[in-house]
Amino acid sequence: MQDSTTNDVLMHHLTAFGNNDLAEIMLDYTEESEVLTATGAIKGLSAITAFFSDLFITIPTGSDFEMKQLTVTENVAHIIWASESEVAAIPFGTDTFVMENGKIKFHTVSADIKYK
Repeated sequence: MQDSTTNDVLMHHLTAFGNNDLAEIMLDYTEESEVLTATGAIKGLSAITAFFSDLFITIPTGSDFEMKQLTVTENVAHIIWASESEVAAIPFGTDTFVMENGKIKFHTVSADIKYK
């Protein structure tokens, strides 16, 4: 996959995330997609939908968000970020996305969440 396709999927994902648009963000995943988190792997659309539903409570639309680094190489994208909302402060977060056929196949996410 070319860098431009990977970047397009990433930008769609980030926009949908910023808008807390669950239906739109789920267009980036398939039933075979996996999100790897500190508590284990989440696989399939139903489980990934639940993951984002919970995450949108912690980082609702309008939260402060700072993109510290964004790197795209071939079919892999990596971001480093920070965020703050009324619910939590996240001084450091990182996600890696592995794309396949215009969808997110693997997504790792790690964040230092400090709930208020």
